[in-house]
Amino acid sequence: MRLAAAPISWGVSEVPGWGVQLDSDQVLAEIAAAGLDATELGPAGFLSADPVAIRERLAMSGLALVGGFVPAVLHHTAERDAGLDRVRENAALLADAGATVLVLAAATGETGYDAPYRPDAVEWEILRGGLGAAQEIAAGRELTLAFHPHYGTVVERQADVRRLLESTDVPLCLDTGHLLVAGADPLAVAREAGARIAHVHLKDVDAALAARVRMRRIGYREAVRAGLYRPLGEGDLNLGGLLEILREQGYDGWHVLEQDLVLEPGDDPGRPLANVRESVGFLRGLATASPRAGTQ
Repeated sequence: MRLAAAPISWGVSEVPGWGVQLDSDQVLAEIAAAGLDATELGPAGFLSADPVAIRERLAMSGLALVGGFVPAVLHHTAERDAGLDRVRENAALLADAGATVLVLAAATGETGYDAPYRPDAVEWEILRGGLGAAQEIAAGRELTLAFHPHYGTVVERQADVRRLLESTDVPLCLDTGHLLVAGADPLAVAREAGARIAHVHLKDVDAALAARVRMRRIGYREAVRAGLYRPLGEGDLNLGGLLEILREQGYDGWHVLEQDLVLEPGDDPGRPLANVRESVGFLRGLATASPRAGTQ
């Protein structure tokens, strides 16, 4: 199992006003201290806008670059060209910086992830065309495009994922947390997607908080701040069962640890590293109990 980290576990987010944004030097040092040897890129400018500088910074920390998260609006004709330009720009940066995966989400165009969105038939067809174009852009840079069903985007629910699988050939980023928050069963999605899974984000979730988010009784950022995402093993995800499904299906891509966090001034500065170490320890415990699901 190839394990990587993501800056969102340190509260670093592309959403304006999300919370305290930690210094990238601290985040990279703590990723390495957690025993991980790879990371996703984080939001625009977090490491650098220069791929050479990104390579140098990661090399100094002993880390490899896995990929990066790119939200883009692709379901409106008037905005799709700009969305594809964003994909093109990020694909160039990721490829030149040494990544192998572009993780794409179908953004609604709103700030944050609180507004529900249900595309109509016309918008879905526009999105399908946009995804095909994005795949070509990624392939032209020798990147795998992995589409990310994400709470608060155009594709979030289990029915949305099924529609995506049936109407496109786009590979999937299986994010256990966002699927659970949207009311989907990550294990069922993993079985249905099969070999279409090209990338995995491992999150554990407080199911009771997730239900409140779905019912719009609490905002998404507020729920994350309250502990929506838990260190692996502390939430309601059947992680052992999920890993067994992925193993049986021959998945050999990255498993990115993500416990999305909102940090406020005065919070314990050691909390992000402690959370990630707890998740790594839980995975190693699973490996001890079931060597077939082991980590490397």
